[in-house]
Amino acid sequence: MPRKLVGGLIQCSNPVNDESLPVAKIKQAMFDKHVPLIEEAGGKGVQVLCLQEIFNGPYFCPGQDKRWYDAAESVPGPTTDAVAKIAKKYQMAVVVPVYEQEMPGVLYNTAAVYDADGSYLGKYRKNHIPHTSGFWEKYYFKPGNLGYPVFETRYAKVGVYICYDRHFPEGARALGLNGAEIVFNPSATTAGMSQHLWKLEQPAHAVANGYFLGAINRVGTEAPWNIGRFFGSSYFVDPRGTFVAEANEHDDALVVAEMDLDMIQEVRNTWQFFRDRRPETYGRLTEL
Repeated sequence: MPRKLVGGLIQCSNPVNDESLPVAKIKQAMFDKHVPLIEEAGGKGVQVLCLQEIFNGPYFCPGQDKRWYDAAESVPGPTTDAVAKIAKKYQMAVVVPVYEQEMPGVLYNTAAVYDADGSYLGKYRKNHIPHTSGFWEKYYFKPGNLGYPVFETRYAKVGVYICYDRHFPEGARALGLNGAEIVFNPSATTAGMSQHLWKLEQPAHAVANGYFLGAINRVGTEAPWNIGRFFGSSYFVDPRGTFVAEANEHDDALVVAEMDLDMIQEVRNTWQFFRDRRPETYGRLTEL
């Protein structure tokens, strides 16, 4: 019997660009804005939904302000559980990216994964942390320490790779070898050089590893940082590198696509990249 997956992505702008407000109030406003979009996804039959990077807040990393440490929370925790509760009504699995506090002073950029029955499956912590002009993420996040896990939801085997991770093919390959059928890349990416790479790197990962990929980016300009315009353009791409569904650059949007998971086997039978790998020749990659 054919295996079909209905996937969903949400790109969303920040409704509160007033840094003088309490962190908790800013987070709540972003959460509240997502609720109708999550409900819409459920109503449209989405089976696995992914939100954007640190979905319930602004992208605060253009600055270095310790007040944003207060935005971190436990995973699983109240926010991730609240999203899972909404998704459960629709029997929808969900990937929920938030700012995680494991303990005071130990903070990660994390995505929690829940199954369609609302059960918590685990989490991925962003492994590659940028620290460059406008993206001072090492001020806020430790590098991930959980490897590249794959989560078996009711509908598909799901991997997560967060934003800057996408520039590194090694983790994308590890997710494929770990059994991912679809990989989600929740992001906060602004126009410029990254926009050119946005539609190059991730289709390449999908082709090289023979899986589907969902790329999510927020939209709009966030004060007071004014790092630039988040250009949306969230999309699904199949194992052949073909775009299946895509949002525009400017608007809040739910992207929905039906994907044929049987294509994974078909493509891998044609392009035997996993068969023809030569890991015994790659040792130098981990030594440099």
